[in-house]
Amino acid sequence: METLQVNIHEAKTQLSKLIQEALRGKEVIIARGNQPVVRLDVLPEVRSRRKIGNAKGLILSMSHDFDEPLEDFRDYME
Repeated sequence: METLQVNIHEAKTQLSKLIQEALRGKEVIIARGNQPVVRLDVLPEVRSRRKIGNAKGLILSMSHDFDEPLEDFRDYME
């Protein structure tokens, strides 16, 4: 998990941005000076849950040779 640490003044002026970062999965720490004092955390009921199969129907067609090596990369495959 990526951590983002900001001071109190920065947290006051950029609260909306910090909330979005926390919702995206970053750990947001608010510090006084260089000393961490508070962690911004997302409530469990707000966290998005992964839903298996939610991309069903997204691929409409696929070429029969989609997994064949590309000619440009033949030198790397040897």
